[in-house]
Amino acid sequence: MKPIKTALISVYHKEGLDDILYTLHSCGVKFLSTGGTKSFIESLGYPCQAVEDLTTYPSILGGRVKTLHPKVFGGILGRRDNEGDRAQMAQYEIPEIDLVIVDLYPFEATVASGASHEDIIEKIDIGGISLIRAAAKNYNDVVIVASKAQYAPLSQMMKRNGAAASTLEDRRWFAGQAFAVSSGYDTAIFNYFSRDEQPTDLRIAVNGAKHMRYGENPHQEGTFYGDFSRLFTQLHGKEISYNNLLDIDAAVCLISEFTEPTLAILKHNNACGLASRPTMLEAWKDALAGDPVSAFGGIIIANRPIDAATAEEVNKIFFEVIIAPSYEEGALPILEQKKNRIILEQHGQLDTTRQYRSILNGALVQQRDLKVETVDDLKQVTTRALTPEQMTDLLFANKIVKNSKSNAIVLAKGQQLLASGVGQTSRVDALKQAIAKAQSFGFDLKGAVMASDAFFPFADCVEIAHEAGIEAVVHPGGSIRDQESIDYCNAHDMAMAATGFRHFKH
Repeated sequence: MKPIKTALISVYHKEGLDDILYTLHSCGVKFLSTGGTKSFIESLGYPCQAVEDLTTYPSILGGRVKTLHPKVFGGILGRRDNEGDRAQMAQYEIPEIDLVIVDLYPFEATVASGASHEDIIEKIDIGGISLIRAAAKNYNDVVIVASKAQYAPLSQMMKRNGAAASTLEDRRWFAGQAFAVSSGYDTAIFNYFSRDEQPTDLRIAVNGAKHMRYGENPHQEGTFYGDFSRLFTQLHGKEISYNNLLDIDAAVCLISEFTEPTLAILKHNNACGLASRPTMLEAWKDALAGDPVSAFGGIIIANRPIDAATAEEVNKIFFEVIIAPSYEEGALPILEQKKNRIILEQHGQLDTTRQYRSILNGALVQQRDLKVETVDDLKQVTTRALTPEQMTDLLFANKIVKNSKSNAIVLAKGQQLLASGVGQTSRVDALKQAIAKAQSFGFDLKGAVMASDAFFPFADCVEIAHEAGIEAVVHPGGSIRDQESIDYCNAHDMAMAATGFRHFKH
């Protein structure tokens, strides 16, 4: 147990610092500080020595240099059990600093605000990051508090130890947290400087580890790194699992494609039911009709508020998660009847533009597939022209197939998902699966449309689709044998559009 006798405090965020200062002062700790933090400490009635008085140098270069001095860093880095260090500290009148409370200029927030390059550069912290590293390096003797997120653990430590004191275990923990702060800060700066070019290296820093009950399977460990609360508020239900998160991510990506009132049901990251309708109740009934078997235990997501009438119908089946922007009066009591059912209120959208995947002891990085086709992307390649209704359905189906595992085929009619074939090793198998599912649930495919996530290498798919009653097709095009599929469509009065955009999803 080591006592804290002198604390260097220099922070940007002062919220929550009052109680810590009170405890430290009541234990006889001396304060050392700069500028605004010094004024804040003194405003509370506590004496505080200015760093400038210790170093005999003023803050210079517009505040860029304040704490960078041997009397400051010597006081932090001096090893208390090293005779040579102690002799030099005495020789140069360097005080021992036992606690450093410091945070960093808000670099990421400044970038996000759209500030000028000059303002962003000024938010690259020099003194603060150096203090953090120095104090963390000498954790054997010094406690480092590197962000306001660690104010609470510091207070708990002092309460636990009964005074302004720390154990080696305490100091080591704070040092680890400090290096997490410094490495994340440097990562943000690196990514800012490499934002307009292909980075030579990959740097990722994500705060907030949440340990899952297990990973994809019970024998696997799982952890989520991120701020779930930025996008959702959990209103009810059990702890969210690793697989829940995968499905929630797939659901959010899918529903973001639709602007009209839409409800989707997902299972294992794929849509098994989806419909766009004037009301959520209608959307639910038609989405469920698409595959009432797979809907059992699935994920439900809507892009409009859930009303009580819809909640009453939804409550009739078992499902894991429901997501909506809000819930109207009377809806939540109905949905909360199942104790473990996860109810989420979505209040944000995904703003990431990159996707990451671990592979071969390394990582794959790509831009997210943000392309959403419009009518202008439907290049008609057949003699028969597309009707306005077919265009609407083709774009509807294309949004679903884009968010389905390849090889994927989607069949739709009247902005309702009739069936899909997903994750197949051949496009023909995906189509046959979709047709069989649609027919098993009593759908008439005459007048339906078909969307494919990639081109047709042969005419077999359009032939099978035609025999099932499908009248319009959309695919990326680009095969050297595209003309065979086009010729078949022309010979059998089918309409086809090519978009030029493939949507593989592995």
